[in-house]
Amino acid sequence: MPIRKYYQKTFSKKKPKRKILKALRIFGIIFFLFILAIFFLFLYYGRDLPRPEIFTEKMLFEPTKIYDRTGKILLYQIYGEEKREYVSLKEIPEYLQKSVIVAEDANFYHHFGLDFKGMIRALLVDLKLKEPIQGGSTITQQLARSSFLTNEKTIERKIKEIILTLDLERKFSKDQILEFYLNQIPFGQNCYGVQSASKTYFGKPVSEISLPEAATLVALIKAPSLLSPYEEKNLNELLLRKDYILNRMVKAGFLEKEKAEELKKQKIEFTPLKEIRLIKTPHFVLEVKNYLIGEYGENYLQRKGLKVYTTLDWELQHWAEEIVENNAEINKKYNAHNASLVAINPWDGEILAMVGSRDYFAEPYPEGCNPDRNECLFAPQFNVATLGKRQPGSAFKPFAYLTAFEKGFTPDMILWDVKTNFGTGKEEYIPENYDKKFRGPITFRNALAQSINVPSVKVLYLAGGEDTLETARKMGITTLNQPFFYYGLPLVLGEGAVNLLEMTSAYGGFATEGYWVSPSFILKIEDSKGNIIEKNQKELKKILKTQPCRLINDILSDNEARAPIFGLRSPLYFENYQVAVKTGTTENFRDGWVMGYTSSISVGVWVGNNDNSPMFKEPGVVVAGPIFHQFMEKALQFYPPKKFEKPEPCPSFSVWNLNGKIDSENPHSILHYIKKEDPLESPNLNPEADPQYSGWEKGIKNFLENF
Repeated sequence: MPIRKYYQKTFSKKKPKRKILKALRIFGIIFFLFILAIFFLFLYYGRDLPRPEIFTEKMLFEPTKIYDRTGKILLYQIYGEEKREYVSLKEIPEYLQKSVIVAEDANFYHHFGLDFKGMIRALLVDLKLKEPIQGGSTITQQLARSSFLTNEKTIERKIKEIILTLDLERKFSKDQILEFYLNQIPFGQNCYGVQSASKTYFGKPVSEISLPEAATLVALIKAPSLLSPYEEKNLNELLLRKDYILNRMVKAGFLEKEKAEELKKQKIEFTPLKEIRLIKTPHFVLEVKNYLIGEYGENYLQRKGLKVYTTLDWELQHWAEEIVENNAEINKKYNAHNASLVAINPWDGEILAMVGSRDYFAEPYPEGCNPDRNECLFAPQFNVATLGKRQPGSAFKPFAYLTAFEKGFTPDMILWDVKTNFGTGKEEYIPENYDKKFRGPITFRNALAQSINVPSVKVLYLAGGEDTLETARKMGITTLNQPFFYYGLPLVLGEGAVNLLEMTSAYGGFATEGYWVSPSFILKIEDSKGNIIEKNQKELKKILKTQPCRLINDILSDNEARAPIFGLRSPLYFENYQVAVKTGTTENFRDGWVMGYTSSISVGVWVGNNDNSPMFKEPGVVVAGPIFHQFMEKALQFYPPKKFEKPEPCPSFSVWNLNGKIDSENPHSILHYIKKEDPLESPNLNPEADPQYSGWEKGIKNFLENF
């Protein structure tokens, strides 16, 4: 063969090979550049992404939980933006785990975080619909996205998602990832994680839910808002998806078909929407929350998983809320639109029940009123029990009588109930009794039991205004912080403003025969490991003499003594129980009160309007009495009392105007024929023998000068 032909033949054979090699070289360069671009792209977008170690720390953030006194009723959680309760995978039923896998990522245990087959399938659907609708994300991708990224569908976010997904798969096992996912995924109603969702929707921990309930929770993952069971139009869609998940479990071999059909027929019972409010007993809980934030700071409370055991008796609180709401509705006919109730254990100061208004979640009215300016008849979120400063009316009288008893006066001493002008100069002060009647001579006992005004003003004089104020302050009344001349004699009829919580606590001082401790909201606080970091260690202090308290208890629980005004079977009477009670009605009927107690519980009820407008002319026993009676009936079952100790016999007096020998011409003589400082040493004076005290004009002048 000629040489030229040989070279032509050889060259023609090598030319295609060179083209292939050149193409491969170009492809390799392009592939290398592509990989390099991907590397730098991932490096660029991944430079500020959180590391998986930070992810585990995030999952350990736990909210502070506020419970009732038993620790069984969760009242509220202090968390950041998410309501979450972390549980380990072993606490989550296996059928719930399998439900999630068949519904969200059937190939979960067989991929490295990315399911390319699923991604291609989702891409084809998106191209067909010309919208980025189909998901195709694995459980790990969903976890990465829900933990650190937004839901926007962009290339940048997708790259970040892939980076985080691969990082998670590299650092954690499949079971760990599934555990993180089940504790992180949103379920609606501000719930994150299966434990929080189970307790919200079904009222029980996730470990106790059934397979159909588990499938229902998993069904919510797809679209928590659109599938909410509390929207009638969405409920059917939710249940259809639940059945779809059960079918998927059959297909995956996790469930027999017959069993699945049987489970589909089971009715799913959801917790009523009104019971899954984010906060129970809001007025009480918000007091607790404010205290906790002041002590620990809100950021700490949102992360550290404290458990706060409050003093609240859930059953008693439940009854209190129902009774207050029902009776407040009835009281509208008396133009009374709000009510509040407090119950305290007087021996330890623990607040057992608190209703700050008749319904925290209701709307204020009348329409357009501003609650912050006290323009509303009813302002639901204002806590009357702690923030309201209202006049107590005759509910203040026991403080004056107690102070008088401490100085030696006795229940059998006699005062005159007659029209009296206690004014000086041009200013008149002529108090009236509720029924506009005067009774003439009346004992301390009957004057207090029947809440007679005129003799009670005289008792305040005998007890001493400043001393009476000091008694009230020792018993926890902080709002009466002015000197006595600021209030004057009307103090005993409720001139000074008080709040319901402090009044209820103060009345507890009578129940304990002179011991008192400030009110408490919290029993104890534990950290996330169960260590006690705070405990209620308040101690009772003896602040009053025993005998005067026993005299008050004896009078206020004397149903016969109060019967002439209230009747024998009034709302203040409890058959077979000793209950000490005092009512209060303020001037112009702006406030109605009933304060009462047994040896084991102290209860206060207020009724009125938030804007301080007057009710119709009905006394406290009418508007507040039914609330008090119905609640106390329940409380007596939970806190059965002992009988009050009888007071020791009081000394008899020889002073003529104190033992029934009344000077009818000088009915005010008790105010002068007695040493206020020591009644037991009062001289046996006779007005005829001592002209200085022989006339009404001189007598009242002396009274006013001494006052």
